[in-house]
Amino acid sequence: MVLASEQPTSADRRYAWCVVAMLWMVCFFNYADRQAIFSLFPLLHTGLGLTPFQLGIVGSSFMWMYAISGPIAGWFSDRISPRTVVLSALAFWSVVTAGTALSHSYATLIAFRTLGGLGEAFYFPAAMALIGSYHGAETRSRAMAFHQTSVYAGTITGGAMAGIIGERSGWRASFVIFGVLGVVLALVLIYFLRPIKQSASLSSSNAARDFFRSARSVLRSGSVIVMVAVFIGANFVAIVFLTWLPTFLLVKFHMSLGSAGVNSTVYLQIASVIGVLLGGFLADRFAKATPGGRQMIQAIGLLCGVPFIFLTGWSLTLAGLIIGMIGFGFFKGMYDANIWASLYDVIPVEQRGTAAGLMNSLGWLGGGFAPIVIATAAQHFGLGVCLSATSAIYLLLALILFGLALHLRKSGSCATLSVI
Repeated sequence: MVLASEQPTSADRRYAWCVVAMLWMVCFFNYADRQAIFSLFPLLHTGLGLTPFQLGIVGSSFMWMYAISGPIAGWFSDRISPRTVVLSALAFWSVVTAGTALSHSYATLIAFRTLGGLGEAFYFPAAMALIGSYHGAETRSRAMAFHQTSVYAGTITGGAMAGIIGERSGWRASFVIFGVLGVVLALVLIYFLRPIKQSASLSSSNAARDFFRSARSVLRSGSVIVMVAVFIGANFVAIVFLTWLPTFLLVKFHMSLGSAGVNSTVYLQIASVIGVLLGGFLADRFAKATPGGRQMIQAIGLLCGVPFIFLTGWSLTLAGLIIGMIGFGFFKGMYDANIWASLYDVIPVEQRGTAAGLMNSLGWLGGGFAPIVIATAAQHFGLGVCLSATSAIYLLLALILFGLALHLRKSGSCATLSVI
């Protein structure tokens, strides 16, 4: 492997993009597997007799384990081969996904979802470390933006197909199908995803060997703390919509289970694909022109998404709802495109896995409360009002990121590691 700091050949550049394509497929299943269950909530409500609060716990159990495991997962990806971590995680969570079909009680369903969160937590830090090794500052946002499109494709497929399969064959069939396909992909990638050779500086780094020392070093940066805080808030809003939008469409607009699964994902996620590609392209250009350029693009995305989030929950017509979902998805994509690329601007290369793991962990830990918070609040205010209210979170986050972008621009370097 040729690290991003070395001079790559044309063959190296081609393979660097092949790596992104292979990881795209893995991330596709990462999100399809976690999203499928939300479209099946109405069937789980009747089939297992679960209350809305219990369904909220089912959604949160995955996220809490995902969050708890994140820092260790990131540390592992700094210490051992990211390829090994990616393939092992894919195989593990795919087996767990298929096994979810064996659930016959609330407790066993929670257990399988928790194990799924454990397996999936190891993917993102290792995948981002792999992409960061092959793509330097000139292509990093575009590479990570293209990879990010798999999040939306997986979310669409998981939500839509689970609803359709659930209507025809029951909720268990969806988990079996996605799980088996994931295992097959893991076996195929063993032969196509090459092992990488870590640089000497990375393999000998004391920070990479000492988790607590590395974590302290990462969190010493005020810029990192701000980006993590913003990620927590943005993830909270995203999880609210991923979890409860299918149910919202079924209840308010009287859609069928399959139709709610499709409509709750297709408009929002396809718009996100367009937004993430544009956001990656613009961020690479802005980052060349000025420090803080990537963070500025993220802030613009959050600010422009505010009215569309409000419209999604407040609209009384299907047309207004669709406009809201498309606008929200597009501008959410502009933020998402640079989550990791922005982080890597302020983190040394030998700590990228740990930094990504910490950020992913804290983001999902905060977001993990979203299903329960909304389930509780919706009983008093209604689900639509709660969805619209999350627009205030986006507004606050946009202002915070604008402040960080201006700070980085004023300091003259995105590589600052001092606390703001």
